[in-house]
Amino acid sequence: MNLFIVGIGLIGGSFAKDIKRIQPETKVFGIDNNPAHLSEALELNLIDAKASYNDLNSADMVIVSIPVDVLVDELPIILDAVNDDCVVIDGGSTKNLICETLNDHPKRRNYLACHPIAGTEFSGPSAAIENLYNGKANIICEVEKTAFKLQERALAIFQQMGMRIRYMNPVAHDKHIAYVSHLSHISSFMLGKTVIEKERNERDIFDMAGSGFESTVRLAKSSPAMWTPIFEQNKENVVASLNEYIQNLQEFKELLEHSDYQGIYNEMNDTNKIKEILKGIPLNK
Repeated sequence: MNLFIVGIGLIGGSFAKDIKRIQPETKVFGIDNNPAHLSEALELNLIDAKASYNDLNSADMVIVSIPVDVLVDELPIILDAVNDDCVVIDGGSTKNLICETLNDHPKRRNYLACHPIAGTEFSGPSAAIENLYNGKANIICEVEKTAFKLQERALAIFQQMGMRIRYMNPVAHDKHIAYVSHLSHISSFMLGKTVIEKERNERDIFDMAGSGFESTVRLAKSSPAMWTPIFEQNKENVVASLNEYIQNLQEFKELLEHSDYQGIYNEMNDTNKIKEILKGIPLNK
């Protein structure tokens, strides 16, 4: 198999690592607008050769892992360039606009809309992790619009990687992911902002930061270049989730102001149920 990866970072690079492990006969080609990333990917043995869009006609599978605003522009061009027996897979954290954009493309049958729920706060080729996808959910949207034999090719690899497949329509995907992913990133960024602003006046505050702070603010290390377009494309759902989050924060603040500690206990005790909901979901360190 000839596998082309457009965007050699955490997502694309980790996919390459797993492909090389489970299908060592596969030849992996890299396409990236950052020449340094391509050179680094070669040095790390993530890819076997550099490539360009002119080479895509020989691809059996293309993984596109670039920011979602660029995805909207580049996926139609990539689909134009591939042959009729190639499956093109993306990993975008938003799906509705991308699916709408490609709905009438002549090669829509070659596209599989995916969102693997996996990653870390790091980026670039050196962030690639073997087995990143093992045990993780992979959301697939509008699977019925992808040619069946191309679905099968992709699903066989996802299964070998240990992914858990879930099917969802793009509108539902974007609504739900706003709560479980996009909101958590905003919370992390704004917590980091609050502490940084406080640190300007109290230089020793980070000496007091423990593992709770570190784990909560971890996502604030994520790339703004990747996340700003995500918030833009999913603006309506993100605003709705923020409104509910802010309301919960305000209610907690009012409980504290009124010294209603039983109310605070009840709020936290009710939320403790999330331990059972999240039980068994593997987390990246």
